[in-house]
Amino acid sequence: MRFAPGDRVRVRDAWPESTGKKVHVRTPHFVRGHVGTVLRVMGEFANPEELAFGRQGLPKLPLYMVEFEREALFPGTSYGRESLTADIYANWLEPGEQI
Repeated sequence: MRFAPGDRVRVRDAWPESTGKKVHVRTPHFVRGHVGTVLRVMGEFANPEELAFGRQGLPKLPLYMVEFEREALFPGTSYGRESLTADIYANWLEPGEQI
């Protein structure tokens, strides 16, 4: 696995659905471009972006549970230290900034 619990990761700021091509994206818009912390490695799974089109979902991809600070995602909406988690496939993650 490329990342481990505690690693800082950045979600790619990519928008393949805006190209006009038929795509299936499993990464929420509101986390793209943001940095979070890997909480857990969920395992390897068939690529859902391939499965959506009836393909085999290969290669399998690691899936990570990533925690994001709510204030970073939605400025002005936090009360104290709040966070949310999202399960993000490895093809959407890159090393994040250091704390």
